Amino acid sequence: MEQTYIMIKPDGVQRGLIGEIVSRIEKRGLKVAAMRLGVMSAESAKEHYREHAERPFFASLIEYVTSGPSVSMVVEGKNAIAIMRAVNGATNPVNAAPGTIRGDFAIETGRNVVHASDSPESAKREISIHFKGSEIVSYSKIDEVCLYE
Repeated sequence: MEQTYIMIKPDGVQRGLIGEIVSRIEKRGLKVAAMRLGVMSAESAKEHYREHAERPFFASLIEYVTSGPSVSMVVEGKNAIAIMRAVNGATNPVNAAPGTIRGDFAIETGRNVVHASDSPESAKREISIHFKGSEIVSYSKIDEVCLYE
């Protein structure tokens, strides 16, 4: 089982797309192992996007991602990273295929609705920024889930 970090960005939350996006994740057979709705702190945002710190768009990216509520998730399943990158679609919505989240809902790169980790290393780093280990339910450790007795 592989875990990845997914964020529904403030534009996705503001537009009421949380349910649609979570539904698409679950319909692909992946599990939401942790989820939080809140406004990301500037400190967490800067750490999350630190690889872009020298780029001209960094300040506006931090301002945007901290401008309103976002949903942070840990998503788990076989090939979760590659599957979520495909489900999200190309970073630039103009190049995102219809049927992907960005292809269906995003208009511009700066407001492209979702984020997904791009590698196992990024996933591990991003998950550790946004979640404590105790907040994550690992489905790979659960043999059987019984909701009702």
